[in-house]
Parts: sequence; C-alpha cells; structure tokens
Amino acid sequence: MTDTTLPAAAAAPSPPRRAARRSTRVGWILHHIVLIWLVALVIIFAMLNPFFMTIVNLQNIMVQATVLGMLGLAIALPLMVAEIDLSIPANAGFSAAIGVMAFSIGLPWFLAMAAGVAVATLIGFFNGVCITRLRMVSLIETLAMMIILEGALLATTQGKTLINLSDAYVWIGQATVAGWPVMPVVFVVALCAIGVVLTRTVLGRSIYAVGGNPLASAAAGIRVDRIKIAAYTISGFLAGIAGFLLASWQMAVTSNQGSSYLLYAIAAPIIGGVSVFGGRGTVAGVLGGVLLLTVIQVGLAIVSVPSFYVGMIGGVMIFIAVAIDAFRIRYLG
Repeated sequence: MTDTTLPAAAAAPSPPRRAARRSTRVGWILHHIVLIWLVALVIIFAMLNPFFMTIVNLQNIMVQATVLGMLGLAIALPLMVAEIDLSIPANAGFSAAIGVMAFSIGLPWFLAMAAGVAVATLIGFFNGVCITRLRMVSLIETLAMMIILEGALLATTQGKTLINLSDAYVWIGQATVAGWPVMPVVFVVALCAIGVVLTRTVLGRSIYAVGGNPLASAAAGIRVDRIKIAAYTISGFLAGIAGFLLASWQMAVTSNQGSSYLLYAIAAPIIGGVSVFGGRGTVAGVLGGVLLLTVIQVGLAIVSVPSFYVGMIGGVMIFIAVAIDAFRIRYLG
C-alpha cells in the first residue's frame, strides 16, 4: 500500500524555514517602511483631493521639502555619532537674521549670506567643542543653545519682521526654470555631497564607526572628539544654508524663524533610518523621511485638517519613528 502522507510532509516547509521566511518579510517591510507609507499616503490624499497630484502641488512639495531636508540632514550628522542637536532650527533662524542685517548695512548679498552661514558654522563648532571637550550632555547643551539663539533672534529683530531684502538675495527662493523651482536643486546637491562624504571618505567611515562604538573607534586610532566636532561643524553649516534658503523663500525673517521646524527636522532622519543610537543611516533614508513628512503636512492642509491637529500628528510621527528604529535594531541587528 502506498503511503500518501510522505509527499505532503515533504512538501510542507519546516518550522525553522517558515520562521526564516517571516523574518525575511519583516526585514523587507522595515527596510522599505518609508516607501510603503509614502505611496499609501499619496494614494489616500489623491483620492481625498485630486489637486494633490497636480504639477503645481508637486512643485510646492519640492520647495517645502528643501528647507526641511536641509535641517534634517543637519540633525542626521550628530545622530550618526550618537549625539543630538536641538539647536539647529534656531541656528538657522538666527543665522538668517545675521545675513539679512549684514546685507542691510551695505554688504553685497553673497557676502551677507556667507556671513550668516559662517555664524551658523561657528555655532555648530562651538556645540561640538562643548560636548567633547567640556563633556557636556548634548541634549542639555543644545537645548540651552536653542533657547539662547531663540532669545538672540528675538533681540536682534526686536520682535519685528525683517523684509529689506533685494531681488538678488531672494532669487534662489523665487526663481524658476521652465516653471520648476530652482531652490530644490540646492537640497539635491547637499544630499549628493553628504552622501559622498559618508560613503567615500575617511571622515564618513569614521562617523559611522564613532556612532557605532566610540570605545572601539578610539582603540583603533580614530580621534573620536575630532570626528564629533567635525559632524557638529558640518551640521551648523547645513543649518546656515537652510536659514538662507528659508529667508529667500519667505522673502523675510521673522522673530521666531525656524522654530516650527524642530519636531519635523528631528523626525525626518529618524523615520528615514538614522538610528538614535548612532552608527546607522543614509542620505537616501533622510530624503525618504523628509518627503514623507512633507507629504503629510501638505496633504493635511489640502484636505483642510485644522492646523492645531498638525502639531499633534508631528508628535505621533516622532513616536512611531522611535518605535520603528527599535524594531529595526531588534530584527535587523
């Protein structure tokens, strides 16, 4: 008599194999969660309001993603070395005010812009020195710097909006080529530049090593403090560029410039895979997180969600981002 149970038993996958397949699926989902969210939200918002998929709105998303993207890149670098910088949006606002004031006293627009970016870069360097040389906790030090810069911006502007900007100063934020905005090109260039630094240079490899294991990095001869200072300095430079772009786009500098970006600038890189524990993250992930949050902001505005719910949703996004990061570490190692 033929035993018909053997083929069925042979065909059924073993429990370890099923578990491996489940683990592979979970890993794939965690690797592509931002893309999955992004596609799903685009479909949902397009169904709720057809205007969402128009060329005009896509251009609007590109422009809004530029400033957030620059700030997200700036925050990503300290995160990669297992630190944090809460002062980056405030640094962007204050440095933008410095640039506008330098222009108002007669400097050419390019030198005025350079002055603002230089101030932002120095602030980033100062943060790095305080954290490494003085052993200050980055969370508290940058929180204090954020409060200082917000107060300095308010004092500098005297609570007024600075609007005395020339056409040359605001050109990058207003110019278009064949109907498409020019400003996002700066973000693309920054993404490519930081991507090259992280993947093709000794500095980039050192950033990942320091974030992953600072003690082992020091034992291997990497100067941990210098790498952290470099990360904070580059971060400050990116914040200065973001401040200039924001001022050029808005054609003004307000007394609270940049403060509304803090939640989303932190959430974007973390959602995109930059680990809060350091040593992990890519510029492609940052771009995905930035696009996701920008789509959420623009989509909620288009479907007429009240503005006071947007902040709450931003907090939920940060909570989800940290949870996803924990799952990535648990399942992917």
